[in-house]
Amino acid sequence: MKLRIMIAEDERLAREELIYLLSKEPDVELVPSAASGVEALELVQKHKPDVVFLDIEMPEMDGIQATHRLYELDLRPFLVFTTAYDQYALEAFQLEAVDYLLKPYDEDRLRRTLERIRGRKAEAGTDARTKAPPAPPFKSGKLLVDDGARMVVLEADLFLYAVKEDKVTRIHMADGRSYAAKQTLQELEERLGPSFFRPHRSYLVNLDYIYEIEPWFNGAYNAILRDPNRTPIPVSRVAAKEMIRLLQGH
Repeated sequence: MKLRIMIAEDERLAREELIYLLSKEPDVELVPSAASGVEALELVQKHKPDVVFLDIEMPEMDGIQATHRLYELDLRPFLVFTTAYDQYALEAFQLEAVDYLLKPYDEDRLRRTLERIRGRKAEAGTDARTKAPPAPPFKSGKLLVDDGARMVVLEADLFLYAVKEDKVTRIHMADGRSYAAKQTLQELEERLGPSFFRPHRSYLVNLDYIYEIEPWFNGAYNAILRDPNRTPIPVSRVAAKEMIRLLQGH
């Protein structure tokens, strides 16, 4: 069974070295390589490789940011992070990386990585991607959003609320900025974790910014945010009890 592998590496010599080493493996099929994180996202979507060797430090979007975006797009190839530095190892394994390779590459070490991938693929079945682990909880303190024209890195601590607007999600930040995002509210909620709550089907709110809750009508409420505009966020009758429970223990 072939291992379809993609390399994302901005340094030409390092990329060519890895291509050479991987091409010596009889079961490896190399798909087109990427020279940036943005290009890696495009090529993964196009070629659906089993494995991506992903350089951590790349222009436009680094390997960690690209990984978060892949998970948000529900693209889950096996990941092997490559770098000249070892300080990213913990974050790499938090992102469910199969392995972490330091440059310059050691051929025996690379073979052990490939054996580990072959074992994972055999356990998962013929289509490894369908049985890959779920996206890890949000840990980095930053959120990568795609507005269709660019990638923007936002500080999660400044995330105030998001609201569904037509075909985009509008993210409002505590510093007054706002961004359009292609991600759905559900995708944002899954990435951001337990401090973020859906009080209404069209809203996602950061519980840390709720100032007070006031009755509205027919058993519904408004959550008033701790921002200069004291923004009201609708809270449905169904969601009100759960939100109050979360705030009491928050």
